[in-house]
Amino acid sequence: MEYTVQKLGRLAGISTRALRYYDEIGILKPARINSSGYRIYGVKEVDRLQQILFYRELEISLERIKAIMNDPSFDLNEALKAHREQLLDKRKQLDLIIANVEKTIASSEGRMIMSDKEKFEGFKQKMIEDNENKYGNEIRGKYGNKTVDKANEKVMNMAQEDHEEAGRLAEEIKAALAEARKTGDPSSETAQKAAELHKQWLMFYWSEYNKEAHADLAQMYVDDERFRKYYDEKHPGTAEFLRDAIHIYTVK
Repeated sequence: MEYTVQKLGRLAGISTRALRYYDEIGILKPARINSSGYRIYGVKEVDRLQQILFYRELEISLERIKAIMNDPSFDLNEALKAHREQLLDKRKQLDLIIANVEKTIASSEGRMIMSDKEKFEGFKQKMIEDNENKYGNEIRGKYGNKTVDKANEKVMNMAQEDHEEAGRLAEEIKAALAEARKTGDPSSETAQKAAELHKQWLMFYWSEYNKEAHADLAQMYVDDERFRKYYDEKHPGTAEFLRDAIHIYTVK
């Protein structure tokens, strides 16, 4: 079966503009262009579009999807199995949120007492699932399943005040980095304060501190475009500056 842009758009439930954009960025090329100049898509392209939409459902960027699917080692069957597991995890997360809402309604109506810990369980689980979807493969590959599972368990058991403190520290790190970058010196007192704050932030998630692991993580902030984008959002080069500051901090 072959499809034009319009027919494939209707079949998949997406706009023809999106399909044309996918062609432009090289993530989904048509099988051929017919004599009238229309893009024509075949079975292979339909399957590829399905994969793209699976990844989009998991909120993965088009840039990342392109890199994954254009990798010579990409395996369709393995990708489908991974999609299934991730979607099951997402359903589990939605079930947790729904259960949390139902408990909250019951609590507000006086039918049950809801502990403070229960009020935030669904949101903590969502944070874990989001991190797994975005960075899980890299982090688990680097530190191992046991280490990551222990970190996730620590997050689930985190008190709300600790969760808020971790968020406050993350903002304080950004502010300290912005100030430290003015000196241009990652060994400066302000830069080393930012590295120390980063360590404090990590300890809300890590079960124990390891200087080598801290330095490796800082390097990942530079090597991985998703981490780098977070730190370089307002000031390009911040990820590298933080890495240098942490590397100095960890050899003291």
